Amino acid sequence: MLHEPAGVGSHCSNEPRAARGGDRSGPNQPAGESSRRSMSADAAGTNIISRRRSRLGDEAMPTPSSNAPDSSPFSNDGGASPSAIDRMLRGSGRRHHLPTAASPDAMDTDVVEPAAASLADCGAQSRPEGGPHASMDDAGGGGSGGHAPRPPLSGPRSGFRRLGLRGMKQRLLVVANRLPVSANRRGEDQWSLEISAGGLVSALLGVKDVDAKWIGWAGVNVPDEVGQQALTNALAEKRCIPVFLDEEIVHQYYNGYCNNILWPLFHYLGLPQEDRLATTRNFESQFDAYKRANQMFADVVYEHYQEGDVIWCHDYHLMFLPRCLKEHDINMKVGWFLHTPFPSSEIYRTLPSRSELLRSVLCADLVGFHTYDYARHFVSACTRILGLEGTPEGVEDQGKLTRVAAFPIGIDSDRFKRALDIDAAKRHVNELKQRFAGRKVMLGVDRLDMIKGIPQKILAFEKFLEENPEWIDKVVLLQIAVPTRTDVPEYQKLTSQVHEIVGRINGRFGTLSAVPIHHLDRSLDFHALCALYAVTDVALVTSLRDGMNLVSYEYVACQGSKKGVLILSEFAGAAQSLGAGAILVNPWNITEVADSIKHALTMTSDEREKRHRHNYAHVTTHTAQDWAETFVCELNDTVAEALMRTRQVPPDLPNRTAIQQYLQSKNRLLILGFNSTLTEPVESSGRRGGDQIKEMELKLHPDLKGPLRALCEDESTTVIVLSGSDRSVLDENFGEFNLWLAAEHGMFLRPTDGEWMTTMPEHLNMDWVDSVKHVFEYFTERTPRSHFEHRETSFVWNYKYADVEFGRLQARDMLQHLWTGPISNAAVDVVQGSRSVEVRSVGVTKGAAIDRILGEIVHSKSMVTPIDYVLCIGHFLGKDEDIYVFFDPEYPSEPKVKPDGASVSVDRRQNGRPSNGRSNSRNSQARTQKPQVAAPPPERSSSSSDHSTANNNSHHDWREGSSVLDLNGDNYFSCAVGRKRSNARYLLNSSEDVVSFLKEMAESTTPRAGGLPPGAAADYMFLDRQ
Repeated sequence: MLHEPAGVGSHCSNEPRAARGGDRSGPNQPAGESSRRSMSADAAGTNIISRRRSRLGDEAMPTPSSNAPDSSPFSNDGGASPSAIDRMLRGSGRRHHLPTAASPDAMDTDVVEPAAASLADCGAQSRPEGGPHASMDDAGGGGSGGHAPRPPLSGPRSGFRRLGLRGMKQRLLVVANRLPVSANRRGEDQWSLEISAGGLVSALLGVKDVDAKWIGWAGVNVPDEVGQQALTNALAEKRCIPVFLDEEIVHQYYNGYCNNILWPLFHYLGLPQEDRLATTRNFESQFDAYKRANQMFADVVYEHYQEGDVIWCHDYHLMFLPRCLKEHDINMKVGWFLHTPFPSSEIYRTLPSRSELLRSVLCADLVGFHTYDYARHFVSACTRILGLEGTPEGVEDQGKLTRVAAFPIGIDSDRFKRALDIDAAKRHVNELKQRFAGRKVMLGVDRLDMIKGIPQKILAFEKFLEENPEWIDKVVLLQIAVPTRTDVPEYQKLTSQVHEIVGRINGRFGTLSAVPIHHLDRSLDFHALCALYAVTDVALVTSLRDGMNLVSYEYVACQGSKKGVLILSEFAGAAQSLGAGAILVNPWNITEVADSIKHALTMTSDEREKRHRHNYAHVTTHTAQDWAETFVCELNDTVAEALMRTRQVPPDLPNRTAIQQYLQSKNRLLILGFNSTLTEPVESSGRRGGDQIKEMELKLHPDLKGPLRALCEDESTTVIVLSGSDRSVLDENFGEFNLWLAAEHGMFLRPTDGEWMTTMPEHLNMDWVDSVKHVFEYFTERTPRSHFEHRETSFVWNYKYADVEFGRLQARDMLQHLWTGPISNAAVDVVQGSRSVEVRSVGVTKGAAIDRILGEIVHSKSMVTPIDYVLCIGHFLGKDEDIYVFFDPEYPSEPKVKPDGASVSVDRRQNGRPSNGRSNSRNSQARTQKPQVAAPPPERSSSSSDHSTANNNSHHDWREGSSVLDLNGDNYFSCAVGRKRSNARYLLNSSEDVVSFLKEMAESTTPRAGGLPPGAAADYMFLDRQ
């Protein structure tokens, strides 16, 4: 029988059953604060993630090998009757009964759930991957527990917009590893189904105006088509849609990659040790199976998706699913929620497939976690491993924002309160009170898993009895430990260890009539569990690492009258939500836990009341239903905001139109950037910081040599490579082509068959160079893997390969040094890139230089035919994007102030401002009139550099460059490469797209040899390709 981890609590996540022995937080985790939260990204605090409603939920953990009910680990299909429970508790302090039906899908959240209402009743009830009874909750009876911030993540949940859920019936497709159904085959075409309600299912029951369906694996292998069709029909009545996985896929994907690699890593247990090459090959085959399984889930989603549907993916089993969905339809609304902890970036970066999984998750519109810490770790991993930008809203990649937020899950607290009013629960309460009369009752409810800290809990109790002998026979610890993955040697060893410790302590402190520890290796039914919660004086949760742990929530919900004390591990997600009312402990510090037990047992009634009041208010207001509704609303809001941002993103370059205009023109000008535009991409294979040596050595893309040569040889085409790089770099890459090179942002210019000349304005003040160089050297020495370039007109300090947070701190410190010293009174501009700081003389921008460059080219070529086509492509910094505005005929010709405060005009000195020479008209009228000029153009000075030429003493009017332009809205194409926030008209996503476009443009010139008119040639070319 395949053992799945407890899904995501009652949510859909499937944690490795074996691995999930511990609390697997499910979607039903305590809702932290609903209001937006700011989360600052890793330790350095560089990025802040703001969550509109941070609600932290419990993590889904592997479930026991048997199918445990959704609610708490105690609940079993054959849950003990009241009398049976009484007999169990009266038995010896050591009871080693291993349940035979622990739900394989039960989540780490040890929760007991009653047989749930049909999914059809709620519109769509989701169920964790655990089994039909698997709960996403960490050993809790209700839903999965949520990891809330400590104190609540943020303030009250006021002012939250409920976009998308009001006034319409929106379809919600919940995609999880396991369906909330247990299927048993009764014949060739007969199936019996048992629905489980807990965690995620309970959460979805409370979401209004949503038509939910659940997509997932049914937990059984159905190889024949007859059986598949019959099961599909049966599940359809429960609003469930099955994904059929064969045994090999399940073994490799679920038992292998999910339970053996991802689950241990996410819980800080590390990756399995590789002692054989076969192990490495096995990891690779498991990851391939993982991707295939995710694609199979995606295929089922495709079949049932309708435009406008919201797709909610759950847990680490489906990290690859968002990419599959978005590649199929970019307009799908996709959210992804993790029910386990997300580890520190230093732990996560050990995963071989780290980059691929991160980029896949980032394809989602909204990424949710139980706590602020997990969200912060995720953003940190994206910045440190992928080199992306963390923002207050999430992670940004080339203008595409993936929102990252914390959504603490909760439980259905009313269900627990109602349960205590039932006669069966009342009988249990009375029996337990009589059984333990005169003794304080302490309770632990966990899955028997390595992350639950059961040995640490029992040892702390032993130390308490040892140091406080007066409490012997006055206090009893009831430990419910639901077995999980009983076939795994590590778990068998843990079980033996716990039993040995319990036996030793009972033998040391017990008597013939009473023992201090009652240990039960099985789950309880829901009402028995609620009764235990109600009579307990102190609940003890000592998880070593827990996504949420909802047991703490369930205990608080049942303590309306007794107002007991909660001792809670600071490593459980729930500590962030309940930390103010609970006693927080480090479970590894046995002495601290023992002292906390004494404090809890001797606490005054007034203090108990205050602590309980705080926790009770949180548990009863931040429910599982509220968690689910918040996530769906936030996802709708996020998609709406993304659409608004998309409207501001330039459209993709219309290749056909651009080439047609190119062919119809008579005198063309192509201005091409170099870095990240014409360069060869370097494959870093996800290595931290990339391959610094290769990336620093800029090389022309090998596939561009042929197309570029063809374009340069066209007599009607002038090609300019305009770059911030120095002259030697351009000489090395473009010396063989017939084009113009403009180095250092256009301050140096030459045709490849001529010598370098300077276009710098006269009297350029460079007195600041030495002092700035000293500052740059200082910070380069103190920032590992940073470097700086000394150019003739600028300095660039680059920290792209340094530690992200440390590099930003150093950059901030550098700017303070510069502004208070070397450049306080200097005529310089400071330009900040994403990972660089550049100091350049005022007026050194590509836009300011282009008029002078054009003037030189017009003069050199004796150009008389107006330039009636301009294509400008580049990955330019914001300050250099004034070059796009310079040519744009739809911008006014007066100086424009850029968003960054830099002016396109360069008029801070007396050398005058070169005119942009642009006409406001949209027609193609030639620019024969005199362009507007701010001041008389200066004479050009000759460069004194080694590369300078004597051919630069001409005194032609700089206005020749702009006066020869004949542009309108149809024959000017500005295109940013990989920068979605740009002044350019169009967008190309990468240098590979540039290569493809220039190849098309070069090939398009071939048909003209056949005598076809230019326009006809273009049409012929495209029709032929189609």
